[in-house]
Amino acid sequence: MSAFTWPPELSAAGIEQPAPGDQVAAAVLVPLFLQGPEEEPHVVLTRRRADLRRHAGEISFPGGRRDAADADLAETALREAEEEIGLERVHVRLLGELPPTSTFATKYVIHPFVGAVPAGIAWRLSPREVDAVLELSLSALSAGRTRTQIERRGITFETDAFVVDDHLIWGATARILENLFERLRAGGSDDRLALA
Repeated sequence: MSAFTWPPELSAAGIEQPAPGDQVAAAVLVPLFLQGPEEEPHVVLTRRRADLRRHAGEISFPGGRRDAADADLAETALREAEEEIGLERVHVRLLGELPPTSTFATKYVIHPFVGAVPAGIAWRLSPREVDAVLELSLSALSAGRTRTQIERRGITFETDAFVVDDHLIWGATARILENLFERLRAGGSDDRLALA
């Protein structure tokens, strides 16, 4: 239960580190909450609109590139979550940061910030970006870990992924989830969180 009680690392959260090469700094929020009588941990993801130019229809965490007005990358993650799904920052308790994750095709380095949020939030989706909000249990995600073939732009490749119902999570989002599960295992929490 203590895997998410580590303090946010101020050096990583407060000061933007230069991105390797020509990568663009971005941040996502990994919102977690407990639900039901068993207080089962859940994560909040978004499904991007199918008509978007980049990552159309893909499942991701709320987030995006850092704006000049953002004080730091944690601010970027909070601002983007507010813009994309209506998650007001006053409802987020930042718990820490996962390792940065690079994208290969779009040249971003993504800084994931884990935050505890209350259960039962009424999401307000950005009509320009988000098609749906998904609230998936960590146990279902863990059970849905797989290796699958994906075709993108005429190229077929095999990749690690998570499949829950008809939701396919792959790429940077899947790697962030892997880091989340690794942090939970390292904390000896058996996918349970100290979110209260």
